[in-house]
Amino acid sequence: MKVFDPSKDVADLKRILLSKSVRTGDFTLVSGQKSDIYVDSKLTTYAAEAIPLIGRIFLNKIEARGWFPEAVGGLTLGADPIAFAVARESVDRGRPVDAFVVRKEPKKHGMQRFIEGLEETQGRKVVIIDDVCSTGGSTAQAIERAAAAGMQILGAICLVDREMGAAASLKAQFGCELESVFTLSGLRGSPIPAHTTQAGG
Repeated sequence: MKVFDPSKDVADLKRILLSKSVRTGDFTLVSGQKSDIYVDSKLTTYAAEAIPLIGRIFLNKIEARGWFPEAVGGLTLGADPIAFAVARESVDRGRPVDAFVVRKEPKKHGMQRFIEGLEETQGRKVVIIDDVCSTGGSTAQAIERAAAAGMQILGAICLVDREMGAAASLKAQFGCELESVFTLSGLRGSPIPAHTTQAGG
């Protein structure tokens, strides 16, 4: 098995994130709050060069926590590429972790399920994934849907925590610990390429 440097993986992913996804300007978030910084995470999570980094970094977070999930997933579309990256990289570690998708609305036909990708959900140990967490609404929705399907939630991990109360909210609502790869304050402390500055929201 090829050995990778975890600190280099994080540094490389941060460089990609700052270059592709972080924008400064005047923005209105989903929550309705205003911000001078926006993270369009999908420009990173769907990028070929970032996908293996994301998979390895999230697996490292999972292992550091002592979580042993059978699968990872979250609310579509933000969580999807991250979950797939984790699943792919887990094969190289000899302990495959499956991916699943949590729909925002159930299918209108067939099984009418919220959870896709897993035949059996009852009792499955899972970690909930998200791309950017602010107040934690999308992560909470994924946790609720997964729990309703009988899954055992070990914890949650997001790529970027905007530090707007998500961790405290998830802990209070579900007793769920939220890990993050990056925080907004940490990204603010890094040079943001000039071309990512935007005048309007």
